Amino acid sequence: MTRRTPALPKMRRRSFWIARIGVCEPAELDRFWLQHYCPEVIAVEASRYPSTQGIGAPLGDQSEVLPVPIPLDCTDGFNEAYFGRPEMLLNPEARRACSAWAFVDDTVIQRFENDLSRDIKFGRWDERFGHFRTEPLFLGSLKLIVGR
Repeated sequence: MTRRTPALPKMRRRSFWIARIGVCEPAELDRFWLQHYCPEVIAVEASRYPSTQGIGAPLGDQSEVLPVPIPLDCTDGFNEAYFGRPEMLLNPEARRACSAWAFVDDTVIQRFENDLSRDIKFGRWDERFGHFRTEPLFLGSLKLIVGR
């Protein structure tokens, strides 16, 4: 699906400042362990975001796409903010902060809760993804596009 960004070329022509746009790179959402437990949410997120290339191109040849490190104790309510704290995504309030969860069926959410709860309880999440609990930063899909 191609998304048009008609305002971006105008932003470039009229701006005397550097344009900075925080975005998510849909092609990199699968770096997050949630892909293993709820690929439906990752698919919803990926379908809603234009590519960083698609956003950066209208800003000109000098635009850059920079990774935005996500700290382990991030308090923002997006999925990757819980990269090292999987228990948080078992909390419906935490999931409600990320709109992608509203686009998946309740049976998908129930399956996710059951699978993640079980894997945390029996140590399987830690065996596979436990290193994230001590990583100070996660380089996921969050990007900063800088247009000059």
